[in-house]
Amino acid sequence: MVILYGFTEQKSILQMALDLKQLNPEQREAIQQIEGPSMVIAGAGSGKTRVLTYKIAYLVDSGINPYEILALTFTNKAAGEIKERVINLTGSQADKIWMGTFHSIFARILRIEAEKIGYTREFSIYDNDDSVTVIKRIMNHDETSRDNSAPSSIYNTISNLKNKFVLPGEFASMAKFPVEKKISKIYTEYQKELLKSNAMDFDDLLLNPILLFNRYPDILKKYQNRFKFILVDEYQDTNIAQYIVLKDLSGKLRNITVVGDDAQSIYKWRGAEIQNIFSFQEDFPEHKMYRLEQNYRSSGKILALADDIIKKNKIQIKKNLWTLNTGGESISLVETLSDKDEAQLVARQIKDEVRTRKLKLSEVAVLYRTNAQSRTLEEALRNSGMRYIIVGGIRFYQRKEIKDILCHLKVIVNPSDESSLLRALYLREGIGKVSVDKLVKIANDNKTSLYNIISDEFYLERIRGSAKNSIIKLLEFISKYRSIKKAIDLVEYVKGVIDEMKILVNLRFENTPEAYERISNIEEFISAVAQYSDSEESPTLEGFLEKVALVSDTDDMDDKKNAVTLMTVHSAKGLEYPVIFITGLEENLFPVTSALNEEEDMEEERRLFYVAVTRAKVKLYITFSNRRYRYGQLTYQIKSRFVKEISGDILKENVIFEKFSINKAVNTGSYPNVKLFSGRTGNKTSKKNPPRIVYYDNSDDKFTDIKKGVEVFHNNFGRGRVLSTVGRGTDKKAEIYFDDFGVKMIILKYAKMRVSNS
Repeated sequence: MVILYGFTEQKSILQMALDLKQLNPEQREAIQQIEGPSMVIAGAGSGKTRVLTYKIAYLVDSGINPYEILALTFTNKAAGEIKERVINLTGSQADKIWMGTFHSIFARILRIEAEKIGYTREFSIYDNDDSVTVIKRIMNHDETSRDNSAPSSIYNTISNLKNKFVLPGEFASMAKFPVEKKISKIYTEYQKELLKSNAMDFDDLLLNPILLFNRYPDILKKYQNRFKFILVDEYQDTNIAQYIVLKDLSGKLRNITVVGDDAQSIYKWRGAEIQNIFSFQEDFPEHKMYRLEQNYRSSGKILALADDIIKKNKIQIKKNLWTLNTGGESISLVETLSDKDEAQLVARQIKDEVRTRKLKLSEVAVLYRTNAQSRTLEEALRNSGMRYIIVGGIRFYQRKEIKDILCHLKVIVNPSDESSLLRALYLREGIGKVSVDKLVKIANDNKTSLYNIISDEFYLERIRGSAKNSIIKLLEFISKYRSIKKAIDLVEYVKGVIDEMKILVNLRFENTPEAYERISNIEEFISAVAQYSDSEESPTLEGFLEKVALVSDTDDMDDKKNAVTLMTVHSAKGLEYPVIFITGLEENLFPVTSALNEEEDMEEERRLFYVAVTRAKVKLYITFSNRRYRYGQLTYQIKSRFVKEISGDILKENVIFEKFSINKAVNTGSYPNVKLFSGRTGNKTSKKNPPRIVYYDNSDDKFTDIKKGVEVFHNNFGRGRVLSTVGRGTDKKAEIYFDDFGVKMIILKYAKMRVSNS
């Protein structure tokens, strides 16, 4: 056993709990490198989490002090799972490891060092809604900012700038166009408002550590010496700010291991930089690279399709995915007439899969590119009597009644938190917009916090009547709960706050189903506080609020609930299911419209398709529709280029092409292994031979064979289906939907087509 940094040799817990021989050679090599930089390129389903877990355990077993290990993930769920596994391998000493999401770890550092950059340790963490509210206030205060710009759009721009580590001063010098100058001004004011409110937004949790380390080299040195070994999960999802702070922290000892997959880099829209993988190789030229190419998740047919998809991308680190799980079930590629048909197909096949494979509903997931696609799927599942959950809907902590409670708890911890204080004020009876606006203006004019103004009798005297009385009661409420915060059990403390808000009393008085649902949510909130309190050695209100602020969509998922999961492909990353449906494989939908003109964006869309496919373990369905309602209009859709790109040998060996209609069986084209779905019976019946193809002679001026529903093959446009006809004889025209070109109006006397006769 290696002895490092002066630790004495102990009996190896790892050797008792873990036989490294059960790992494949590439995994073993990646785990056993202790010192120096390394990059682990882990293909989908290749045991990435196992490698990361075992490497941390191996470090501890080799004599590294767990206190000197920093492990960074992207979700609390991943951090919890990895830490639990490490503790199982190495014992309770692993509790000393700093392990968590980027945002939670750096929030922890900022709690210690916040005063160096002008904050107190009780700073609030703003979510997106809080941040947008601040920007609205800035825009309302400055009339020059009042135009058609959406505050949420401006916030997204500011967030992207922060992710790229572009500070307000730098952006001001770059701004040339009026809209850029306006955003620059708002960005500057926004940061001032955050500081005044003793608040940081989500992006500041990454930006401020860099500023801290730049201004105080001694603090940087302290953490460089503290974290002698740094491990990073899902490295392909890091943004520029995350890369900079990682480089800062690992710059002295250079013991950093990054684990990720360039083929799963799908978060460019929120700042992720695939370039970070290549920058790592340049900044750490002495690094060792390990490729994990053996897949342990998916069947051979699913993996062959995934490999075929991703090899179409030019920007990638080459790898060859393989599996011992060869063969498997064919992938179902299903064409439907409409989005309603698609949803009916999904519901019907889920029932069939659950019944024949003896699965739970929770072992099936339906993926889509955009949240808007869930509506028809939800309707079909409801009509079929199947339970489902939606990931990425209104998150638990974003619900109104929960936000109302949270704003009171936040303002108790940090009275300078203006967004929370304003929400708490508006919830009080007798306080109107006129009174609040007057107080906010006084605070802005005096360059101080709103809390300081309402706490000052001189200014409070300017408010009359019930508004003044309500403000005084709120101040007494805040003062009371600040004074007893450390004296009462956390759960009882939160219950006291909720009782004094009278929120439960008011909801019970409403006596409506919606009110009782909100009461259930509040009871669940109290349970969340209790769960947090039971899991922490020293639970605090500040700690609970920080945990809530850093919850992600997938952290909200209830793994124990037996229901079909509906979610976007982005939300599905890192998850796996025996049966997966990928819906809406149509141009302008998957890939999305915004990606059509940029090769770099198109490659990310292709990576997204790759991620979707590799979520499936046993059975995969890919569906697309000829017609779909979009933006309130019925539109004709074109099959996605990603479907067309699938290599011929992959289609022939791994894919069954199918068609589905609710009301009737439909004709098939010349596809291998064709199956028909009958909407009336729901059964599949194999068709041994493809349809007989005959050449259509255009010299016949009657065109009697060209009618609604007939399939044709055009020399230029390929396979299509007749939607309608108009005219007679040589003047006859046909409206035809072509798979590759959409709807065309064809003058039949000039057309060269073949007609399919079954």
